[in-house]
Amino acid sequence: MLFTDIVGQEAIKSHLINTVKENRISHAQLFLGKEGYGSLALAIAYAQYIMCLDKKDNEACNECSSCRKINKLQHPDLHFSFPTVGAKSSQALISDDYISQWREFVINNSYGTYEQWLEKMDAGNSQGSIKVKEAESIVRKLSLKSFEAEFKIMVIWLPEKMNAESANKLLKLIEEPPEKTLFFLISLNSELIISTILSRTQLVKINRISDDELFIGLQQQKNIDEKKAREISRMSDGDYNAACNMIETSVDAQQNFEFFTQLMRLSYMGKFPEIIKWVDSLSKEGREKQKVFLSYSLKMIRENLIMNQDQLSLARFSDHEKAFAQKFSSFIHPENSALLASELNSAYMHISRNANVKVVFLDLCIKLNRMLKM
Repeated sequence: MLFTDIVGQEAIKSHLINTVKENRISHAQLFLGKEGYGSLALAIAYAQYIMCLDKKDNEACNECSSCRKINKLQHPDLHFSFPTVGAKSSQALISDDYISQWREFVINNSYGTYEQWLEKMDAGNSQGSIKVKEAESIVRKLSLKSFEAEFKIMVIWLPEKMNAESANKLLKLIEEPPEKTLFFLISLNSELIISTILSRTQLVKINRISDDELFIGLQQQKNIDEKKAREISRMSDGDYNAACNMIETSVDAQQNFEFFTQLMRLSYMGKFPEIIKWVDSLSKEGREKQKVFLSYSLKMIRENLIMNQDQLSLARFSDHEKAFAQKFSSFIHPENSALLASELNSAYMHISRNANVKVVFLDLCIKLNRMLKM
């Protein structure tokens, strides 16, 4: 993984490269940002640059034995820890048990999401976690000397998935690691990481990719025309993963728009026989599609609020979304936008926890009816 493979994030790349050049690599760093911003990809590119045997000025050589092994995620001194699910026998599994799937998952898409990783593991309704057995494996690996490189690097993806026992097991190791040992923690939500670990890491904040950087990245990596690349880069809010999904699922995007307009119109009018038909229609979609729809709805609420505040230049709409928002945005204002967002987030959480879909969406419609008329 090279820095040049990563879309945008030039300031972060420069910062990471300079820490190596100036010999001030922090032993424990927290890469905080959405998957689509490139946090995992940046950590792997950073590791490759550190371990490269023939570094260039601003990039790993990509040709030495170390680079070739890291490109396959098979370097003996680059370790990965990530959420796993238990076997059917309820035996606690560790990252090493899924390492083949992990390598394939990251090599195919280093911007992959937690939900996509669960699907890769065939997790079903199970949620991934980093258990104490995994923490013991990390301690054991890092107690050994380096095999080839100057540094041993442990990349922990989603440390917020650690339970308290596993986090406490790693606490002293992260605070006082063996010589030439580095921890790169990749997190979506630092508030879910126990404070004692959080306080021992240096924050590397990964912000959204700029529209211009994303536009260039889409043209280079996805080979789409300029107009489409510009529209998608504007709509995806700096998230490369979201941009790729828009390219691949244009039909789903149109469906989400139609579901959203129906939800808002029917909820406002309070036509419950038609609302029930709408709920029945959406309930036939899978839970992942329902969650994507709720995320899309949150985005639309945010963009309509921006438009309501006469900030059209900042709103991220496609042409048909903009046409709908010309009238709808007047119903989204500071007095109800936070309440609407809260209810959509709540529905997302309940769907994620396998609540009854029809009950969740019917309850949502009832609450929207009141909020849209505020």
